Amino acid sequence: MIPDYIKRLRDLREDNDKTQKEIADILGTSQTMYARYERGANELPVRHLITLCKYYKVTPDYILGFSKHI
Repeated sequence: MIPDYIKRLRDLREDNDKTQKEIADILGTSQTMYARYERGANELPVRHLITLCKYYKVTPDYILGFSKHI
């Protein structure tokens, strides 16, 4: 089973019509590393979680799957 946060990372990106490269640039990382976050191969660093929450205007609880509400 895919953890909620992995699915939500991809869904948020796709819902905002962004590429992995565009989000990687926002995070200051490579597209390859960001793809690894979306696959669950690497854990998302807290600093990136914070940046994504601000960018998408969602709570950490939403991305992490503790809340179903944005």
